[in-house]
Amino acid sequence: MWGLVSKVSARIHISTRLSSVSNKTIGTFPVFRFYSSSAEQKYRKKLLEEAQKQGFNSIEELKNHLKGTIESKKREFNKIDPLKELEDYQQRTKMENNNSKHMMTKSRSPLDPSAPKVPFKTLDSFLDVAKLKDLSKQEVEFLWRARWAQKDNTLCAVIPVPVYDKMMANAKNNPIFVLPLPRQVQSNDAKSSEEQGMELHYIQWQFVGPQTTHCMMTSLAEYKLHQEFARPHTTLQFHSDLVKDKEIVFMNGHVEPDTNVNVQDAQLLLLNVQRFYGAMGEETPVAKQRVQLLRDFSKGSPEFNVEKLISLSQSMEN
Repeated sequence: MWGLVSKVSARIHISTRLSSVSNKTIGTFPVFRFYSSSAEQKYRKKLLEEAQKQGFNSIEELKNHLKGTIESKKREFNKIDPLKELEDYQQRTKMENNNSKHMMTKSRSPLDPSAPKVPFKTLDSFLDVAKLKDLSKQEVEFLWRARWAQKDNTLCAVIPVPVYDKMMANAKNNPIFVLPLPRQVQSNDAKSSEEQGMELHYIQWQFVGPQTTHCMMTSLAEYKLHQEFARPHTTLQFHSDLVKDKEIVFMNGHVEPDTNVNVQDAQLLLLNVQRFYGAMGEETPVAKQRVQLLRDFSKGSPEFNVEKLISLSQSMEN
């Protein structure tokens, strides 16, 4: 169940000049030893055969040939106007001492409040923890990666304990946050050019057991529509059972297939979860700004600013 924390108090100041944000490439995950499955990896051989059948020498040539069609379909399925979302959000949202209200981008059915709660899964649900104690740290990591290697829409990672501890310290004090996700949107001008906009997503931590922690993500639109019964599009599970024996924490995640969020989107959100929650430390000026912005949001400080959030989320500095 989503089970959101009762109230959020944050005063969000949103500029109405966010229709276009520069597209900056963000690097790979520098802290988590991170792995993910994708359809292209799984079906690479079939894709190559199809490319050769159509007269191309590589998958990249086929993808370049189909680029126009792919982009056309993306625009068709993801007609999102982030500027209108943010302007509407500014007008209608009063977050201080009230439940947060967010803009709808894609509707999904809410969780059934009458459905029985399913027990959360522990590490033992995926691996026999008792049998892991006699294995080396490297062997355990290999088993964890292999457990998820052939599954679509999944994320997995092996996290060093010091990194996990830094992140959890901030998560316990700031269990709710918002993060932006870049979106390509169709411009309304005569040229019909594409612009880069932002879609805000709601991040919430739940400490469901002594060795199990969940991090759930949903769009602000989804939360606005269904509140505590909103369905997360991505759920991350952290397992700290092997902290003493192996000095590692395991993470696995699942991206729901019936949303407009894919594995790459979830990876980008997870990268910024690490950065804003201090997993990479708080020593550099940029790292300090990110964690401070997280705390400003939790306190409802007027210093919290969405433009600054977007800028820090896209910055390549750590």
